[in-house]
Amino acid sequence: MADEYEPSPRRWVRDQVEEYESSGGTRGTDLRGTPVIVVTNRGAKTGKIRKTPLMRVEHEGRYGLVASQGGSPEHPRWYYNLIADPNVEVQDGPTRARMVTRELSGPERDAWWERAVAAYPDYADYQKKTTRQIPVFIAEPAEG
Repeated sequence: MADEYEPSPRRWVRDQVEEYESSGGTRGTDLRGTPVIVVTNRGAKTGKIRKTPLMRVEHEGRYGLVASQGGSPEHPRWYYNLIADPNVEVQDGPTRARMVTRELSGPERDAWWERAVAAYPDYADYQKKTTRQIPVFIAEPAEG
């Protein structure tokens, strides 16, 4: 993803991503004591590159991406980016990988939701704060 990068309008997101990337994935790798990854995707409206730190929910080389937005009634913007273009890059510490995402449903979503809550228990509280079902994506290695 070599196009123009547009940092988040949220300062804490910009700062976290900058520290994570400028250190090669050795600093800024946790948020409130929980490990994070950085997901790079393409903006649905602008086409620019966007980067988001998300809680690390990893299982067998795949990642769960939880669109919680702290239990807000709206999905985070990156949710719409992944719907429009499922191709992402995931940085987990110093390791970067091209991946493809898809939104989960049914028993597969339930299994990943359990993993997400185990990794970051606040997700359960976030779900109680909103009437929307918090979406969960899976990021899997891209072919080729």
